Amino acid sequence: MQKVFWDNPYQRELVTKIASVNNNRILLEETIAFSFSGGQESDKATLNGLPVLSSEMEGNLIYYTLEQTHGLAVGDEVKMEIDWPRRYKLMRLHFAAELILELVTRKLKVEKIGAHIAENKARIDFFFDKNIAPYFEEILKEYNEIITKDLPITKDFSDREHQRRYWEIEGFAKVPCGGTHVKSTAEVGMVNLKRKNVGGGKERIEIVLVNDVS
Repeated sequence: MQKVFWDNPYQRELVTKIASVNNNRILLEETIAFSFSGGQESDKATLNGLPVLSSEMEGNLIYYTLEQTHGLAVGDEVKMEIDWPRRYKLMRLHFAAELILELVTRKLKVEKIGAHIAENKARIDFFFDKNIAPYFEEILKEYNEIITKDLPITKDFSDREHQRRYWEIEGFAKVPCGGTHVKSTAEVGMVNLKRKNVGGGKERIEIVLVNDVS
């Protein structure tokens, strides 16, 4: 299965063919619809106008679940469309979270224990036995400098066979990640940070885009 969302995360429509059908589970030859991975939520999508109810990764394949009455068969040509405003927010928030994570771990030497990227907010959880909020001003200063420089973001495979990928900002960081990302740091935009104490020596940073217009 070719994952076009890696080749071109800006592609909103795709004409492809059905590779297999198992009741209401569909496998495509190609796809533009990302499925939940690495904390990033799945895209919302349609096939020939039919809503994709859910998606699931199995190995390197993504299976999409439709309503039982979909009427599709192996070999059928179908048009996939994604909810672009949602995808674009997810792309920007994902990379904002990646940058904040990189800056926090460098500065505080903390260990990430979880992350979630939704359409309107991202969060990162750490083991940290102090209030993390006093560090926000310095972290945001560094973050804003990177955003303002409009640095190109490179994405590629580190291991094509096992479909492991990375993003890189030359001279700053090279990080394993299989999500969808924008082309440059300026496109990510500025963010606001909010601290949440989740107990047990854990801290959470919530990240919201300052300008979330798609």
